[in-house]
Amino acid sequence: MTKMLYTKDHEYLIVDGGVGAVGVTDFAQSQLGDVVFVELPQLGAAPKKGEQAAVVESVKAASEVYSPVSGEVVEVNGISKPIRRWSTRTRRQGLVLQDQAGR
Repeated sequence: MTKMLYTKDHEYLIVDGGVGAVGVTDFAQSQLGDVVFVELPQLGAAPKKGEQAAVVESVKAASEVYSPVSGEVVEVNGISKPIRRWSTRTRRQGLVLQDQAGR
């Protein structure tokens, strides 16, 4: 069963089985404006709950993406330019990052 959860910092977590996909909500993305750069974690990285997992830079600001769970990064999204509405796109066509549950 797939479950979608949200954090107070505007990240989302889509849990499907033992794997969770992490991304940035549409609201946060709209507040950032045009995204110009996304720094994703390396495969094998092991962010702990609440730690920085990625960085999103826009014409307005740079924002950290915090991991809502502890786990190992097993996949990252190959975001290509131009970066527009990437949060919505990633939910359908790929993942920002995945954390294996239970770590």
